[in-house]
Amino acid sequence: MAHHHIKCVTLLHEKFPTGDHYPFNLPIFNQTRHLEFDTPVTLFVGDNGTGKSTLLEALARRSDIHIWSKPEGARYQFNRYEKQLHKCLSLEWSNGKVPGAFFGSAIFKDFTHILDEWAATDPGQLKYFGGKSLVTQSHGQSMMSYFRSRYQIKGVYFLDEPETALSPRSQLELLEIIGENSRAGHAQFIIATHSPILLACEGAKIYSFDHVPIREIQYKETEHYKIYKSFLIDRTNHQ
Repeated sequence: MAHHHIKCVTLLHEKFPTGDHYPFNLPIFNQTRHLEFDTPVTLFVGDNGTGKSTLLEALARRSDIHIWSKPEGARYQFNRYEKQLHKCLSLEWSNGKVPGAFFGSAIFKDFTHILDEWAATDPGQLKYFGGKSLVTQSHGQSMMSYFRSRYQIKGVYFLDEPETALSPRSQLELLEIIGENSRAGHAQFIIATHSPILLACEGAKIYSFDHVPIREIQYKETEHYKIYKSFLIDRTNHQ
């Protein structure tokens, strides 16, 4: 059984429609050609604005995975290239395309309400999400119900900074769910995160977006690990 459904991605620079607008003007996308996904869990790490969420969304779109979102209101400046990166990616699958899901904390609330509307006409839908309405649970609880049930299904799963609405204890629980389902062989995870807890996922590959081109780094090389470690040592010494 494949431990990683997506084997690799190639950025097709020759297909970039512009060099002047985000995200096509980012050196990181112009100088990264190829990324391997040869572990069940891949983590994207880097400062905000480095492009990790943009690439994560593009990979999901290229995999034909729907990203739930409310229609956006008119914006003062509209960038028509913002959501175009997926058209310039080539994915290699290990054993054919599989379904999956995209998770982002900000859009999850919209998703829970849409799911409730589905369930009103088809209550069977809820069995995929822990058996009860996600709206009636707290944000953190409903997220955990979703993770526990959804990730038991074969697929490729994209998560964009899932830690933003989770306590450290829930992050540890999510880490366990990811570890368990990725080891079982049916689920692959690609996650953008700032969480030192999620970055500690055993056997995961970490790609740093703070380097051009994107490169693999070790857990203890991450800024997050270094900052939290020195902060905790410092605090302990001053107690």
